[in-house]
Amino acid sequence: MISRARALEILHQHIKNPKMIMHSIAAETVMRALARKLGENEEKWGLAGLLHDLDVEVTHADPYTHGTVTRKLLKGEDVPEDVLDAIEHHNEVSAPTPRHTIFQHALAAGETITGLIFATALVYPDKKISSVKASSVVKRMKEKNFAASVKRENILECEKIGIPLPEFAQLALEALSKEEHYFDLTQK
Repeated sequence: MISRARALEILHQHIKNPKMIMHSIAAETVMRALARKLGENEEKWGLAGLLHDLDVEVTHADPYTHGTVTRKLLKGEDVPEDVLDAIEHHNEVSAPTPRHTIFQHALAAGETITGLIFATALVYPDKKISSVKASSVVKRMKEKNFAASVKRENILECEKIGIPLPEFAQLALEALSKEEHYFDLTQK
């Protein structure tokens, strides 16, 4: 399987926006935590999180193609089929079928909760992820105008993998807090 170092190299080849790089690393972090919790392959799940938006700049985030082009961008790399499949399914608009595996649901929920957590941290005085409480994230889920672009229904797919929302928010917060040095939420 492709190494993390090689995956990062590919990520930087295709993604130039520092906020998208940060989002990709955050998704990787949450996916690794989910893999540990669920007894899944941490390297594979982390790889899916890291590379899930690889084609976002190439496709200009077009919902009808985003997620599908990544398979082409990774041709010739040693990326497992189930990783490519989860990446392809993280965007429900262009996915070939509805999400139906634990891996697919985990990636949809895991990459999406990062946006809600980042937005929540930005309203705190210190703008630190480690200051955010899981209860605040759960509360923000109910506020549709807060971080309005965050798809709450994707985050709620945590329940399809057997993790209630409060527990999922706590897991994601703990994972991201441990790697907080990667996440400068105030960068432009």
